[in-house]
Amino acid sequence: MRIPFLMSSSWTLTESYNDTPVGNAVSTLSSTFALTGVEITRDIISSMSRIEIDGKGYYLKRYTGGGKNLRRYIGRSRIRGEWESMLFFHEHGIPAAKVVAYGQEIQWGVMTRGALVTEEAPNTLDLRQMVRDSIPWLKDRIWMAKVIEQLAPAVRIMHSQSFIHTDLKWRNILVSQNEEPEICFIDCPAGQKVLPFFLERGIIKDLACLDKMGKQHLTRTQRLRFYRLYCGGRLKASDKVRIRKILNFFEGRE
Repeated sequence: MRIPFLMSSSWTLTESYNDTPVGNAVSTLSSTFALTGVEITRDIISSMSRIEIDGKGYYLKRYTGGGKNLRRYIGRSRIRGEWESMLFFHEHGIPAAKVVAYGQEIQWGVMTRGALVTEEAPNTLDLRQMVRDSIPWLKDRIWMAKVIEQLAPAVRIMHSQSFIHTDLKWRNILVSQNEEPEICFIDCPAGQKVLPFFLERGIIKDLACLDKMGKQHLTRTQRLRFYRLYCGGRLKASDKVRIRKILNFFEGRE
């Protein structure tokens, strides 16, 4: 006997992928778990693999637990957080990985397995990898200005909807490697809408995470331009207070 909320299974294939090679390959949660590919990362509850179908690359993120420690039993699963964040981004016009399929299985109230399939953004690198590989684009002020002009309003939209990323780091932002860069957000399992009381602190944390590498690899002018674009105008006294909190956020935490 299947008891609602205690035992359930859900799987959603994005409509645009119906009757496509990848759609047929990931038509169910079981078929998605049966796929093999090149493993990229693995930890105690999840793995990330890349597969290629009909000449296109896709990423499979598969979980065998809802989270670590008590999070395994309390609140939404991390994989659900992943797909809900991606769907939120697309709903609000924020560039993010294209979602192919997603879902999870619950046994006695505990998520036992779940998956998210996304389409690969071709010819992209995350910003942290660009730093590690010393990619020249980072030193090109015109190129970086184009990145900042996309990133700032995208983050502003998130926060205007009371959505906090919680892990807004350079490694979670892909950028296309050409003269007209396009950004793409990935990996946001803990992103969520928060109550007004928690919003300002969440905003400060998000912006501090971005600036953690920003202060090492961007000029002061570039960082200030980002914040002005994020605010959508001239800085007010309250912005200057917030900036101080952003700059001091990681003091004593590392």
